[in-house]
Formats: sequence, structure tokens, C-alpha cells
Amino acid sequence: MKLLLDENLAPKLAKSLGDIYPDSRHVSECGLKQSPDEAVWEYAQTNDFAIVSKDSDFEQRGLLRGFPPKIIRIRSGNCSTRDIERLLREYSVAIHTFNNDPAECVLVLP
Repeated sequence: MKLLLDENLAPKLAKSLGDIYPDSRHVSECGLKQSPDEAVWEYAQTNDFAIVSKDSDFEQRGLLRGFPPKIIRIRSGNCSTRDIERLLREYSVAIHTFNNDPAECVLVLP
């Protein structure tokens, strides 16, 4: 499972989570820095990524349009990059299960 990390998340997360989410990328690594949500959506869809974001816009878009791509929304407010990494590791089984679920398009994490 590959994660595409939105701009509101630290770029270094892609590398630090590589052991459980291989080939994950940050939008800045894909030439999508400051790109509109539609461009990020299309890139994720074309390249088989799940989008991870703290932004509710992707959640809303996923609920309206369905998938692909799958959307993982992190609702935590201000928190450290270490906290985000810990959360994505803690919910790894749920995230991988969600990715394989043919009916779900959005997963919201606390």
C-alpha cells in the first residue's frame, strides 16, 4: 500500500514509514507542491496511492466521488510529526484492511 502524504504533513514521513507503507511519497516529491486538490487527486488515482491528509476537503471529495483513490483523514489537531507517525503505525492493520475493502472510500483516524 502506497501513501501520498498531503502538504499539511511532513515530507520526512514518507521515508520513516517506508517499512510498513513501501513506495509512499509526499506531494512535494511528486511535483505537486502547492497544487490544487484536483491535481493531487488525479495523481493518486493514476498512480495507485491512498491520500493521507489532515484536510477535510479530501474526505468530502472522497464521499462525493468514491474511489480510487482511497482517503485517510487524520483528525488530530496540532501535533508533532512523531505523533502522526505513531498514529499511522498504530492503525497500520486498520489502514491495510481499509485499503482492501471494496466498499469503503474514507477512513478517519483520531
